[in-house]
Amino acid sequence: MIETKNIKTLGKLVGVLDCFSTTDRSLTVSEIADRLGLPRSTAHRSILALKEVGFLEQDQTRDEYRLGMRLFQFGTTVLHNMDLQREARPFVEALSSLTGGNVHLCVFDGERMVFVERSNGGPTGAQNDTITMEISPCYCTGVGKATLAFQPEPVIEKVITAGLTPYTPHSISNADQLRTELAEIRARGFAYDLEEHKVNVRCVAAPIRNTAGKVFAAVSASGPARLMTDETLARFAPYVVGHADAISRRLGHIPSQK
Repeated sequence: MIETKNIKTLGKLVGVLDCFSTTDRSLTVSEIADRLGLPRSTAHRSILALKEVGFLEQDQTRDEYRLGMRLFQFGTTVLHNMDLQREARPFVEALSSLTGGNVHLCVFDGERMVFVERSNGGPTGAQNDTITMEISPCYCTGVGKATLAFQPEPVIEKVITAGLTPYTPHSISNADQLRTELAEIRARGFAYDLEEHKVNVRCVAAPIRNTAGKVFAAVSASGPARLMTDETLARFAPYVVGHADAISRRLGHIPSQK
């Protein structure tokens, strides 16, 4: 009974953290209570507990709360301790050499993509030896769409609800259009970015799965639009998918037998 109560309490705390996003950066107690369907006093107790351990910080001037720096510290530790970067690095470098393009390895944080490894310009390109918290959207990038396509519907809807702000004239900013594209990505197993995030940059990306089979990251090969033609992207797609699958296997994923 005590254990069940503790689990429920933990669920409330996680629910409070889930209220925040890149668009809802600060919230009042009342706003959090309304979103969770909790009494204000209950929400306030959860908020105070999270504030006590540094997971939330209070803006004294407006009586609002935002995610605390301790969460960022945990996130940085997670990235540094992940097997992904260590296991994927040889494949990132090999894919860069094979395609002659820039290769990006990114992790999905629930809303956006976080870069954890990069190889630029083929075999002589500069290597990224440190993890940087560089963020990119998941609805208009190759790595983002390759990952988002395989997420549960509530996650996809959360991204759509947060807003599909266009980065270029080619960005998908219509929810139905994005849903259609994500369905196509699930069917073929890889994604394209056709100058949707940056003008004159195109790429092809494929999902990476963990040992449980969940898509949590992606890898892409990109380059200038004049080089990454439709034909070139189609030719590179099997290479990117093959390297993504190889990384997944190194992480313990066992593909299902068809």
